Amino acid sequence: MIAIIDYQMGNLRSVQKALEKVGHEAIITSDPNQLTTASHVILPGVGAFRDAIAELHKRDLVGPIKDIVASGKPFLGICLGLQLLFDISYEDGEHEGLGILAGEVVRFRVPSDFKVPHMGWNEAIIRKANPLLDGVENGTHFYFVHSYHVVPKDHEVVAIEADYHQPFCAMVCRDNLYATQFHPEKSQQDGLHLLQNFANLASTNQ
Repeated sequence: MIAIIDYQMGNLRSVQKALEKVGHEAIITSDPNQLTTASHVILPGVGAFRDAIAELHKRDLVGPIKDIVASGKPFLGICLGLQLLFDISYEDGEHEGLGILAGEVVRFRVPSDFKVPHMGWNEAIIRKANPLLDGVENGTHFYFVHSYHVVPKDHEVVAIEADYHQPFCAMVCRDNLYATQFHPEKSQQDGLHLLQNFANLASTNQ
């Protein structure tokens, strides 16, 4: 069973429906026991970093999320769910993240003719092959909506870069941990293919 972490931030149902479309049942839950027993876990999110990390603490989900990632279970962060994995965000102040990946979350610094948020389709340049990208061609376009982006300390975790005035990290992967800045659930067939690949990953629960 795939579990989608419910912390009242983001389009949880859209992710659930996308998984259903590729033939995989998923539950939306904030119950740590259900998350721990799930075969795969997804941390989606749309909104402000400060509110999101506060909700995760409020629901006592920070420890379980770290334990799930450490367990080797397939884990996928989406959009804000990518940013929360890092040490710190500078969105509306300075806010501590989950610290699972080293690095920071910063606002786009672009010329005035570039709009922020970065919104729409953008080309994905694959920097590191991984199972989620099996069958995904270099140069595939995915759908983005964000004003901030991650800057990993370890460039080895960068799986995809996109360009918005300058290159930025659009996907990371490390062992069982994957996360995308773009929205696979909004990226039509290629996004569904990526979610299918994630759902097909072998789980430590199997």
